[in-house]
Amino acid sequence: MKRNQGFTLVEILIVVIILGILAAIVIPQFTEASDDARTSALSSDLQTIRSQLELYKMQHAGTYPADLVTALTTSDGTYGPYLQKFPSNPFVTGAASSSVDTTTLGGSTAGWFYDRTTGSVKPDDDAHSSL
Repeated sequence: MKRNQGFTLVEILIVVIILGILAAIVIPQFTEASDDARTSALSSDLQTIRSQLELYKMQHAGTYPADLVTALTTSDGTYGPYLQKFPSNPFVTGAASSSVDTTTLGGSTAGWFYDRTTGSVKPDDDAHSSL
C-alpha cells in the first residue's frame, strides 16, 4: 500500500488564514510602538534645541539668532557650535535647512516652526504642535 505524504490544499489554506489573522492582530501593536518612539524622539529633540537656544541667547546678550540652524551648528569664533547636527522632525519628511524666515524653519518640509522674536521652536505637524 502506497502512503501519500504532504499536506492537502485545504490544510495549507487553513494555516495561511490563521497566520493572516495573527498578523492582523500583531502588526497594529508594532505601529503604536513606532509612533510612541517617534514622539519620544521628537520631545527629546525639542528639549535639546530649546536648551541650546537658551544657552545661545545667554551668550549673545539676550538675542535670539536670525538663522537658527546655522547659529546652532556653527561656531562664531567665540561660542558654539551648540549642536553637531540640527535634528529633523521624525513625523515630517525632509530636514531642517539654514534658510529661516520668521515662521517656518527650512520651508514646509523641514518639520519645525521658529519664531526669532520669541525664540519659540515647535514641531511642524498638527498632531504634536503642543509639545
